[in-house]
Amino acid sequence: MLDIELFRNNIELVLKKLRDRNQPQQMLDTAMEIKRLDDEWRKIKKEEEELRAARNKISALINEKKKKGEKCDGEFAEAARIAKRVDEIKNISEDLLKKRDALLLTIPALPHDSVPVGKDETENVEVRRWGTPTKKAEDVLSHYDIAKKTDMIDYERGVKLAEHRFTVLKGAMAKLERALINFMLSVQTSQGYTEYALPYLVNTKTMTGTGQLPKFAEELYKCKDDDLWLIPTAEVPLTNLYANEVIDESRLPLKLTAFTPCFRREAGAYGKDIRGLIRQHQFDKVELVKIAHPSNSYDELESLTRDAERILQLLELPYRTIVLCTGDMGFASTKTYDVEVWLPSENRYREISSCSNCGDFQARRANIKYRGKDGKLHYVHTLNGSGLAVGRTLIAILENYQEDKRVIRVPKVLQDFMGQEEIEII
Repeated sequence: MLDIELFRNNIELVLKKLRDRNQPQQMLDTAMEIKRLDDEWRKIKKEEEELRAARNKISALINEKKKKGEKCDGEFAEAARIAKRVDEIKNISEDLLKKRDALLLTIPALPHDSVPVGKDETENVEVRRWGTPTKKAEDVLSHYDIAKKTDMIDYERGVKLAEHRFTVLKGAMAKLERALINFMLSVQTSQGYTEYALPYLVNTKTMTGTGQLPKFAEELYKCKDDDLWLIPTAEVPLTNLYANEVIDESRLPLKLTAFTPCFRREAGAYGKDIRGLIRQHQFDKVELVKIAHPSNSYDELESLTRDAERILQLLELPYRTIVLCTGDMGFASTKTYDVEVWLPSENRYREISSCSNCGDFQARRANIKYRGKDGKLHYVHTLNGSGLAVGRTLIAILENYQEDKRVIRVPKVLQDFMGQEEIEII
């Protein structure tokens, strides 16, 4: 949620940043409506203050007249009129505030000044590469073709148990996924992250705190009879662990990590990546979250991104890192780096981690503050990133470590976790 002071004092900046984000005119109109509602609310609150001051003067005058034995009929009538109007203002004020704050929840975070301005993903900017791809499509079986040759990746049984975009992993593939989860958590906890085991269901307030609601309701799974939603990412419960809390400044940054399954309806993605494991309704991910001081949160973003990249370096998987332009950023992000791993079957890099600084956007929604050395309360900055998406990492290993379309070599760092050095796919 944006600071309402931006709408009061710098609405042109808000409008500019929304244009940079390539937002439709409707969003700009919403920003102006927020300002209008806030102006009206402030005006009527001023009237309320003036009326309360007038009522206090009348009360004092009534007391004086009573002491003198004088009649107060006129004063009583005026006091009653003021009381009625104050009650009216209270109802109007609550309605204006409710409408204003509901609209505030729909406005995305404003891009940081360092973010390149662009209309869409075609204008993202590559910042670095690591490793050199050695395999291309003609050299490998895609993970989808491996599924057809073996029963270790079973789409049909996933459909039988649930529906499309659910998959069953068996044998060595299930073991490889488990090894990846344990490896990723081991690396991230060795880098100072505290591991958590979390609920996979959270309430509406929690989903709203990190920005999934109300905007992305159609993308989420909701329990019919309870105020509970399946999490789309561990970012949601990890960040909200500190909702409505005050953190001592000396504890910042907090570094949190967790493995969870993630559930997304992908309502707007039908027709995209239908084959294989790229886009699933349920997928596994190790998440990284930082709760940081505003003064150095963008430095923390750089280090969080490097923490995600570290997994790919240890796995010796080629990747590149890009900074998203303003038109391609997520709703809650002020700046985002995407880490993309090389997938030989597609002859291209595909996103495997998205690392974002949300500034105070989520902190305002979830009411997460720190107490500074000055004794005052300030909003923290929240950051999150995948460390990594497990299914896509599995795909990258199957393809980059494939030999003669017959065997998958297990990366050295995973061999102790797996207890084997190769997986046969013939």
